[in-house]
Formats: sequence, C-alpha cells, structure tokens
Amino acid sequence: MRIFLKIISYLFHPLFIPILGTLAYFIVTPKYSPKELQSGIMLPIFILTIIIPIIAFFILKNIGLVTSIFMPNIKGRKYAFYISIILLLLILIKVIPIYSIPEIYHFFLGFLSATFASLLLLFFNFKSSMHLMGMGSILMYVITLSIHFEINITLAIGLITIATGLVATSRLYLKAHSKPELFIGFLIGLMSQLLTIKSWL
Repeated sequence: MRIFLKIISYLFHPLFIPILGTLAYFIVTPKYSPKELQSGIMLPIFILTIIIPIIAFFILKNIGLVTSIFMPNIKGRKYAFYISIILLLLILIKVIPIYSIPEIYHFFLGFLSATFASLLLLFFNFKSSMHLMGMGSILMYVITLSIHFEINITLAIGLITIATGLVATSRLYLKAHSKPELFIGFLIGLMSQLLTIKSWL
C-alpha cells in the first residue's frame, strides 16, 4: 500500500499540473489549433514548469537548502514557491499572453495566484498541500472548460475527482500533511480557478 500511495504522490506531483492543464485545453477545445501552435505552447511550458524546476531542485539539494522533491520543510518550500512564481510569470508574459489563448492564460493566472497564496501562508508557518492545490486547480479548470465549451466530459471530471481522493489519502498515509493542510491546499487551488471564471467563461 505504501509503495502504491508513494507512486500516486509522484504521478500527481504539482510540477505536472501546468502541463496537464494545457493538454486538457487542447484535448477539450473545439477550436482549431494548428500543431505548430500546440507545440509552440506545450514545449516552453514543459521546459519552464518541469525541466527547469527539476534542475533547480538538484541545485538546491546540493547546497543543502532542500532535502526532498516533496519539500517537507517550510524553508525549502519557500525557495520552491519563489522559483515557481518567477517561471509562471514568464509563461504569462512570454508564452501565452492574454490575447493568445485566454482559457490557458487564465488557468495559469489562477495557478500563479494559488502559488502566491500558499507562499503567504508559509510566513504564518502553515504548510498547505501543494499536491491538493494542484488537484483543486486542475479539477475546477476541467469543470469550467466543460461549461465553457458545452462539452460533456463527466468521465474526465470523475477520474480527476477519484485521483484527488487518492492523492489526499496518499499525503495523509505518508504523514506529509494534516487534514487542515490538505483541505486548505485544495480550497486554494479550487478558488483560484473559480475567481478567474468571470474573465473568460
């Protein structure tokens, strides 16, 4: 059981949420998206949200500022959030400006807001769950895409809901977070996407 739940924690690591949200848009949207456009957005997002953070993690680990990719201590999380905020800003400014694809732009804007809110909580010594923040973000985003494009993707929403439950169970079982930390993390992710709806839905 422990191995299975640890795999779940790796598979649904918050690093993968931005690229999953972008992929979800291109799968769901009825709008025509040339392959060049898709690759021109997916590739830099993949580099900025997965490759560079992984490199940054190994650098921080080598100099002793972090101990694990799950960032168990508050100090290490702060560094991770600082890097994430900078990279998300780069994506919003350079990769997907608002006039390009507003749906993806506002997803990243919501994700940036959630990251910033989680960082602020760290200054009050509250370690909200990054995993549940990511799952809350992707769940609400897929729901809003379904409403926006008037497409029935109940199966996808159901699978993400189940995955969210598994991630929460995993983080509790591995004693990475308390229930309030999981709940607040999920709420931050959910609300950050909900608050951007009026701008594009």
